[in-house]
Amino acid sequence: MARIAGVDLPLNKRVDVGLTYIFGIGAARSGRILGTAGVDPKVRVKDLTEDQVRRIQQIIQEEGRVEGDLRKAVQMDIKRLIEIGSYRGTRHRLGLPCRGQRTHTNARTKKGPRVAVAGKKKVKK
Repeated sequence: MARIAGVDLPLNKRVDVGLTYIFGIGAARSGRILGTAGVDPKVRVKDLTEDQVRRIQQIIQEEGRVEGDLRKAVQMDIKRLIEIGSYRGTRHRLGLPCRGQRTHTNARTKKGPRVAVAGKKKVKK
């Protein structure tokens, strides 16, 4: 079982896809890491040798933040926006979209499930 950056990688997936299970590593960064480590992206995670896993871990450590450190940094950035009272910080505090999307309709993912308003029934004539 390959455990990299505190994440158990799925054994039956290809290595390039398996690395994307780590927060902060996408498809492009995964390919770059494997190229530097000299590992074939088509190899399954279960077929990796200990040496290959160690090389991948070392490159990820050298490259920068992933998983816990990155999550903490993102939360600190959001907290800073809220504290300075910026528009984006206010939107984060209210639980609304921060990047200009419309909210009259849509935005259900950010706003949560609809809340029924009492006394708003349609009147039949």
